[in-house]
Amino acid sequence: MAKKSALLAARPEAAAGGILRDDGEIHFYTRVNALLRPEMTVVDYGAGRGAVFDSGEFIYREALAKLQGKVRKVIGVDVDDGVLQHPFLDERHVIEVGGSIPVADQSVDLVLAHWVFEHVQGPAQLAEELWRILKPGGWICARTPHRWSYVGIATRLFPENLQKGLLRHVKPGFPSQDKFPTAYRLNSQSALARYFPTSKWENYSYGLNSTPRYDFGSRFVLSALSAFQAVAWPKVDLIVLLRKKQSGA
Repeated sequence: MAKKSALLAARPEAAAGGILRDDGEIHFYTRVNALLRPEMTVVDYGAGRGAVFDSGEFIYREALAKLQGKVRKVIGVDVDDGVLQHPFLDERHVIEVGGSIPVADQSVDLVLAHWVFEHVQGPAQLAEELWRILKPGGWICARTPHRWSYVGIATRLFPENLQKGLLRHVKPGFPSQDKFPTAYRLNSQSALARYFPTSKWENYSYGLNSTPRYDFGSRFVLSALSAFQAVAWPKVDLIVLLRKKQSGA
């Protein structure tokens, strides 16, 4: 309740449907939905257990995030078997870290990766795998913290075991089983250019300042972080939009 009160105090517009003026999820999933077509096959890479659908409070946000029924098929893959509990997938697959995605070559129209790229240990391998499964003209849509934002830097300063302890305080409702090791090897425009070269990909990615995620349930902290984000560089989130070229090397 304290968390909700702090949010409403700093962002009173949230009372109108739970939508924030700087709502990163609304922004990201709106863009994803704009690309969807009924005949598409979508891979949700790092789909998890569908935590975004757990609250039952923000119906509009959940309707945007739910892709099942909007396209021909949604295939969820994850290294954690929590994906088997995801309620809105047509197929579910548990894969090994760095493992191949169990779909045919050039059979996928769009790959979704929400808060996943920061965990990728082998960016070159992933780039090759996504190139393999995507049809020419297919899209990668990802949202991830920018490597050089204050969130990215702070995350890399703290060991993983300390991060889990801190997370219990800054985001008390966050499920501990959803905290995975981070690598930050695919979280900047330079990294995208390295692993997704212009000879093979069109890059439409950009930065976004979304609502601060680590505010200790405090109106003051939330307001202070929002003010800092307004002047800090780079922006906190990296919205990754990559399109496989019709022909490439």
